[in-house]
Amino acid sequence: MSIRAKYEAELNTVFDKLVDMCHKTELAIEKSINALKHRDNDLAREVIREDKNVDNAEREIEQDCLKILLMEHPVASDFRDVSAALKMITDLERIADQAADISEISLQFGTEEFIKEPEHIEMMAKIVIKMVKDGVTSYINRDLETARGLDKRDDRVDELFETVKHDLVELIRKNPETADQAILFMMIAKYLERIGDHAVNIGEWVEYAATGYHKIG
Repeated sequence: MSIRAKYEAELNTVFDKLVDMCHKTELAIEKSINALKHRDNDLAREVIREDKNVDNAEREIEQDCLKILLMEHPVASDFRDVSAALKMITDLERIADQAADISEISLQFGTEEFIKEPEHIEMMAKIVIKMVKDGVTSYINRDLETARGLDKRDDRVDELFETVKHDLVELIRKNPETADQAILFMMIAKYLERIGDHAVNIGEWVEYAATGYHKIG
């Protein structure tokens, strides 16, 4: 096997593991919101337990990438591919952490009736799950158009966050006894907003891999 063929085979292995890690992360977000919506504490605890699987995936991909960098001495464009993968797994791991955080918060609601249905939170979750998936897929497929479009989709997540915040402030103003639950909902919405930011980061690393340009700040 030529050096080039060996490198491409190793990079394809990284791609496959990255897609699997992405799937685990998407599932964690979905399960965390379902646990909240259906008051399913067992599902929430499952998300918290399974977070270690994403941590393990991050370590494994990191080792594969560092091995490529140390052993294969990649040229500039190949170096960017591997470097971008290393950055993406950090974002994916943080996203999974935030899904686990959402599950930990959902356990705090206990058996109290919700002060409001979390429909805007569900909308936020649906958007960010697709953003995460599309970000990683755009890296694999070298799809710059999709990667660059993540920023605009994140604007919608930010708008929904502001809607959630406004609604909760109004609820507290009308009935201060709703404050404890309102804070929990606000924290969940904030975690989803951060997940959207991480998805945008992934899109920016796709651009770096393809062009060498990385947006600062």
